[in-house]
This record gives sequence, C-alpha cells and structure tokens, in this order.
Amino acid sequence: MKTVQLGLTDYQPVFEAMKTFNAERTDTTEDELWVVEHPPVFTQGLAGKPEHLLLHSDIPVVQIDRGGQITYHGPGQLVVYTLIDFKRRKTSVRNIVTALENSIIDTLNEYGIRAAADPQRPGVYVGGRKIASLGLRIKNGSVYHGLALNIDMDLSPFRYINPCGYAGMEMVQMADFINPCPPFAEVAEKLTAHLQQKLEPPPAEAV
Repeated sequence: MKTVQLGLTDYQPVFEAMKTFNAERTDTTEDELWVVEHPPVFTQGLAGKPEHLLLHSDIPVVQIDRGGQITYHGPGQLVVYTLIDFKRRKTSVRNIVTALENSIIDTLNEYGIRAAADPQRPGVYVGGRKIASLGLRIKNGSVYHGLALNIDMDLSPFRYINPCGYAGMEMVQMADFINPCPPFAEVAEKLTAHLQQKLEPPPAEAV
C-alpha cells in the first residue's frame, strides 16, 4: 500500500481525483493512503440533511458521495483517504472501519490520550467528545474517502453544524490534551504506519 503526501490542498480537486482513481483502478492497482490537509470546507454526505448546517458563513459546503451527514475540514486536521480494494483483500467494510478506528486509537495512545470507538456511531472519542471522524464510499468492490483526526486546528466552525448529524456533539483535538502539540507530519507518520499494519491483508494460505 502506497502513501501519497498531498500537503495543503483544496477539497474539490482531491475529491474528483479519488473518484477517478476508484473508477479507473484495476485488479492490479496498488491500494493507496492519501495524506492531506484542507483549507476550510464543510462536506455534506449522501444522506445529509440541510438542517444540520446551523449557520451560513463564507466556508463553502461541498456535496459529496460518502455516507454520513455534514462535517468540517480545516488546517491542522489530519485527513487520510483510504483507497482500498476490500474484495481483493478478502475483508469487509466493517473490518476496514474497525482498522481505521483502532489505528487512530493506537496513535493517540502513543501520546497518552485514552480514546475509544463507540459501537453506536462511527468515529473516535475521548471521554464522549469526538476527536476523529470517519466516512467511506463503497463502489466497485473498493472504498474511498477515509478519516479525519483533529490535531491542532480552529474548532469553532464545528459550532456552525451538527457534526456528523449529532446536535450538541462536542469536538476536541490533540492540542487540548498535549502541550506542546506534536507536529502534523509526526502524527501523520505514526497514523499511516498503524494503518499500513492494520490494513495488511492476511497471508496467503499455504498450498
């Protein structure tokens, strides 16, 4: 699985590139992890309800094709897009979601932040407050979109929405628990290493 560093990049072209990658991939296309930061943007999933946008602002709202409701991306948030052929890996989307959540939990644990998944809702939480979001699109036996981990960002735009459709959901970030907050690149390296390990396909059975 290849890791691709995209830096700080507008959301729309990355979204279009993900769709193209998934549409054009073949049985031999290598899976990829795309590491990126986005300028401020709200993304609204397929089931998104307009009432979850509580306050209109100059931050654009982009309608996209992942599951889920509305969320926010901005500088200081680590986004990893997981472009994975799950059928070839002989796994399930549920297993991929669990691998994403556990990779975030293990990364945070390295910094002494005790986090957990919630069986009732996707994402990763610290004491009931959300620190990371997940959203995937399943198409042609593959998945794309991925995860977003709040590292050190302006969280105020989350107050303009019901994050992921949950009214009153409190968002937190790594900087709330660690001083000084670790650098973006360091956290990205640790998280992608965990993802590589947890998403590794099982060894082929001996013939």
